[in-house]
Parts: sequence; structure tokens; C-alpha cells
Amino acid sequence: MRLVPLLVVLLAGCAAPARGPVSGGPHTGGIVSNNPCADAMLVELAPERLSAISQYSHDRAATSLPLAVARRFPATAGTAEEVIALRPSLVVTSSFTPLATRDAYARAGLKTLLLDSPTSVAASEAQIRMLAAAVGQRGRGEGMVALIEEALAAASPSALPRRRPGKVEGTATLLFISGTLANGPGNLLDELMARAGLHNVAKDYGLAYTSPVALETIAAAPPALILTPGPSRNATLRARVLKRMHAPTRYATFARTLINCGGPTIVPAVTRLAELRRGES
Repeated sequence: MRLVPLLVVLLAGCAAPARGPVSGGPHTGGIVSNNPCADAMLVELAPERLSAISQYSHDRAATSLPLAVARRFPATAGTAEEVIALRPSLVVTSSFTPLATRDAYARAGLKTLLLDSPTSVAASEAQIRMLAAAVGQRGRGEGMVALIEEALAAASPSALPRRRPGKVEGTATLLFISGTLANGPGNLLDELMARAGLHNVAKDYGLAYTSPVALETIAAAPPALILTPGPSRNATLRARVLKRMHAPTRYATFARTLINCGGPTIVPAVTRLAELRRGES
């Protein structure tokens, strides 16, 4: 995931259903994950069996976990040698893992579970259930899905008391992942924005995928809300230009830890988006 090219694929973050069933030999040890989005699920689904997680979860810029939680578990760089040395019963990895590494796992008789990137809430929930089944924790998986559904319901504009009748228009919003790279349409984070009552103006700007947005494009049609992971030169420049134009754009922070993955990250992500729609800083 280092970070921008893979970040786009991960979102925002990790895994729809695997491309096939779990494959390999018998369960004899713990679980090793070299998928940072799987890390976020496994620390809740099967922490007692988790032998090691991805090095990315120990990286402040890449993790979807609180660092204090991530650092309770050893991390690996995901090389075949170090994973095999741990003799896990299950390796949870990404579909982007090199074929040579996957072949090495197979030769060592390790079970592997490949995870792709979810592009919707439904895909993310399906992955939770699949992973929960693979680690023998279907009940915990259903509990995780239930928390997501509760958060989505609470974040919906329809949950507001005394709402006006008729359609609730989404707040025009542009969400930056880093620098000039904005979240585009058709991915999990885009769906979460819509679920929280925010209209992703990247669609209006003609973005087909998550990609850079020129300042001139933003200045021609300023959104009501711009979200960034934190202070940056690009964010300062955008704010300065729009201020000179007297654009009524509001600015807020949407943490990088909420961008990378689905799974349990959906809960704080959609909750934060709903807070921003309501004007809570």
C-alpha cells in the first residue's frame, strides 16, 4: 500500500470477497496477515489467534488501526520467508501479493486467503462474513456487520429529527486523500459520503476514478465543503484562492486512518462524515 497507487485500490481500503475458497494445508498455528485492511478486522475477529499483522498497520500514515492497538501485535514485511517461519495455520493476504510469494506459501503447505478491494458497503460486509468464517468466528463477524448497519442508519439524513419533507439534498463535498488527489466516484468512500448526505462533487468535475483535481476546476465551481487529511501546502493554497473569490467553502479534517479500508473502519468513517454534514467540526 505505499500509499497513493495502492490507496486508491484499497478504497479508501481492502477487500471484497476472495477470488476463491481458502486453500492449503491443515490448521496448525496462528493467523498471519500481511493485508492492512484485514489487520483491522482480525484484531476484532480473532485477536487471540493473530500471530502477526502487516507492517503498514505500524505506520501512522498507512494504518487503519489506532497505533496502540496495532503495536500489541508483531508485524512482518510480508516476505514469504518470514511468514513461513511463523508456521501459521492461515495467511490472509492481498490479491496484489506477488505470484511468487503465493506460490511459496503453497509449497510450504500454508492456507491462504486472498482479499480484494471492496467498492461498496455490501462488498465489505460480505468480506467480513467470509473472513469471520475462515477464522471460525461467524458470530463476531455478524456483530461487526450489525455495528456497521447501526452506524449507517444513524448517519443517514433521514435519521434527523423534524426533518423537512421532500428530498434531502447532499452537501456538495470534495474529499482529498492527499495533495491534489481527490476521492472519485464508484468506490466505498463515495458510497459512505452519499449515505451520510454528502454529494461527491468529483463526479461533477468529471473524475472517473480517484485522481488529481486542478485548482482551476475547483475555483470554477467551489464545493460547500472540502475535506483533507490534515494541513498541507496544497490545502493552504486552495483555501487562499477560494477566500479571495469569497467562496462560501467550509474546511474540515477527515483523518487518513478513515480513508484506507472498509470493514470496521466504516463505523468511524461514516460517523465522521455525518458530523461534517451537520456542521460539527
